[in-house]
Amino acid sequence: MTTLDRDRYQEFLEKLRLARLDARMTQVQASMALKKHQAFISRCETGERRVDLVEVQILAELYGKPLSFFLTKAKGRR
Repeated sequence: MTTLDRDRYQEFLEKLRLARLDARMTQVQASMALKKHQAFISRCETGERRVDLVEVQILAELYGKPLSFFLTKAKGRR
């Protein structure tokens, strides 16, 4: 993976976390909604576990975000 790829993935991870926070959900609440362990959400958000496209779609639905939200550059928290 190139530096550019790592930077882009880090931006994606930031958006993933922001989406959950914008939805006013804790990691526990998100994991319960997905019937997963809290560690699943944590590992996805930290990059310890890669997130595939289908999982992004599921998380986008859960957080009430369009897929395009995850593809644009993060601008920080409002």
